[in-house]
Amino acid sequence: MASIIKRKKSYSVVYNYTTETGETKQKWETVRNYQDALKRKAEIENEQHHGNFIPPSDQTVREFLYDFVVLYGEKKWGVSMYDGCTALIENYINPLIGDLKIQSITTRTTDQFVQELQKTPAVGTAVKPNKDGRMVTDKTIEKIIKLLRCAFGQAVRWELLSKNPFEHTLCPQTTYAKRDIWDADTIMKALNECEDSRLYIAMNLSFACSLRMGEILGLTWDNVHIEEDIANDNAWIYIDKELERVSKRAMEALGEKNIIKVFTPLMPNTSTRVVLKTPKTESSVRKVWLPKTLAYILREWRDAQNELKDYLGDEYQDYNLVVALPNGRPCENRVISKEFEKLKEKAGLPNVVFHSLRHSSTTYKLKLNHGDLKATQGDTGHAQLDMITDIYAHILDEDRKINAQKFETAFYGTRDLRNVRSPQEPAQEPQQNVDLAALIDQLQKNPELAATLASLIAAGSKSSE
Repeated sequence: MASIIKRKKSYSVVYNYTTETGETKQKWETVRNYQDALKRKAEIENEQHHGNFIPPSDQTVREFLYDFVVLYGEKKWGVSMYDGCTALIENYINPLIGDLKIQSITTRTTDQFVQELQKTPAVGTAVKPNKDGRMVTDKTIEKIIKLLRCAFGQAVRWELLSKNPFEHTLCPQTTYAKRDIWDADTIMKALNECEDSRLYIAMNLSFACSLRMGEILGLTWDNVHIEEDIANDNAWIYIDKELERVSKRAMEALGEKNIIKVFTPLMPNTSTRVVLKTPKTESSVRKVWLPKTLAYILREWRDAQNELKDYLGDEYQDYNLVVALPNGRPCENRVISKEFEKLKEKAGLPNVVFHSLRHSSTTYKLKLNHGDLKATQGDTGHAQLDMITDIYAHILDEDRKINAQKFETAFYGTRDLRNVRSPQEPAQEPQQNVDLAALIDQLQKNPELAATLASLIAAGSKSSE
């Protein structure tokens, strides 16, 4: 049972509870007025009666999130996810609400937290420093709330809270700008203008095979099957790994989970490592058939790479990578992105990012296969089909023009409708000729009529102004 005690201008709800260790303690909860005290007293007694009362806890958000990362994150996350989530916690969550008690977080607190985030400068990185003082983006806020919704969901599961305060948090309306893409003619022009061999191979793999950057850079020759009869369309590649740079901390925490290979760094004191890792989803592991031309291009590229190996001898570090640096070491995405920027500037091409080639690939394949979503999904490796329909199915102007042509043929092209003419404007009655001399004579003989006409003319002039 709980009791209410008046304390000056406020009230306290006093009750006993049993800790996890079996110890009985007393708790005083202060509220603003007597009505709130009655409500809280009823809640406590009801929860204790039904056996779902949660004992008070002094654990802070910072302490709780540490447990959440250890008990949940290290089991569920990959190295990339681990780095991303821990960065959000350290950069934005702990500085703002880390010292609050988890049981003090309410839906009102969460809305205030979102407002505070909108006024918080984004944390820059070595690669992308925040020199202009830009604020945290709505997209990042959405990621933060999603992470906290998951974390506090675990708090409910662990019986630290009775409900999740982040379940219905109002996030800013995030608008996703449509990514610009290149059409087939623009991509062909880019390939013709490309002089960097690694970029040339990467662009072909991205557009023809719908590969992500990490998948391209992690592709090894043992997964490139170009020994079969290419002329009969028997060439294919198998995607089962990707190249990425991850933190040493994530690798240590996760025990190198999903890590296939760790490349020896050039500078051993760095806090990150370049690794080959398994893809983030099972659907990303897939077989992709090669167009004949690309298969022949890869053959020639492999022959050239083998000649370079023979020339360099022991100086070539052979990791069996399809796209590698001249000495055989892994080629990171910043190398490809830098060359891609140079190509766009030199050839005067529209400004898109390298990943847009994958978007172009998806759109082009949907056009060629007349909207076969499952076949396209098999190439792209998306886990959800709506990722293709909602994000990647760009509609080109030329297709919309074809739609109009087909509509004309199918609907307006019938014999009956071709004889239909648009409605004619009603013919206007011919104007009567006015005898000005007779009108002037009438006005001279009738001063009242002249005055009335003058007043009408004056009124019409004022209304037109």
